[in-house]
Amino acid sequence: MIVSSTEVQNNFGKYLMLAAKEDVIITRNGMVIAKLTAVEDDAAGEEKVSENLTKYGWYGGRKATYEEFLELTRHSEDRYEYIDGEIYYLASPKTVHQVVLTELLVIFHNWFQGKECRPLVAPYDITLRRHEKDINVVQPDLMVICDLEEKLDDDDYYRGVPTLVVEVLSEGTRSKDMVKKLDLYMSCGVTEYWIVNPFNEEVIVYLFQEKDIVNSATYRKPDCAESFHFKGLSVELARIFI
Repeated sequence: MIVSSTEVQNNFGKYLMLAAKEDVIITRNGMVIAKLTAVEDDAAGEEKVSENLTKYGWYGGRKATYEEFLELTRHSEDRYEYIDGEIYYLASPKTVHQVVLTELLVIFHNWFQGKECRPLVAPYDITLRRHEKDINVVQPDLMVICDLEEKLDDDDYYRGVPTLVVEVLSEGTRSKDMVKKLDLYMSCGVTEYWIVNPFNEEVIVYLFQEKDIVNSATYRKPDCAESFHFKGLSVELARIFI
């Protein structure tokens, strides 16, 4: 697929999703200037349970219902996510992932002290809906919630939408975090999404409005990543990428 840079700029979310299926060649004034291409999944860190986990009854890529997802997770100590009708097993994160996440939590915790919003970390289920029957359950690495008390149900589960979500990439979650989750968060009311890449020491910050990307910025060590929504919230990348 070949599109102009102006078209990509105006509809970035759309073309990011299309790039998961085919390369998107970007042109300016008739010249090729860039290419969007999919990131390969690494089965060592993550696997689609709907394709592989036969002991729970899923065979050959059949999509699972939300009820099947609930049955799987009801009595399991393992962690799973349910996105667009597919179940994903969450492997135990590696050390670099946890170091980055711990540093981020400390920074976020200190900055939000005394403020209305509260940072929380995984494992913590967040249920998101594009519409009433489209149910997705994710466990963001780090999230900022501004309506926690208002949206707690009788079982002490949060039923709202986080304002800010952070995902720290692992080898096996790059494609899901950079494509599937970006589209999910954008479509379900999340305001800001941070993708933290410890492999190239980079942070991408997206600002969403009306189910579209309205601003984005990429930061690399030794930059300071800055929030669009929470003015004054910044993270020194030299601190988290040790």
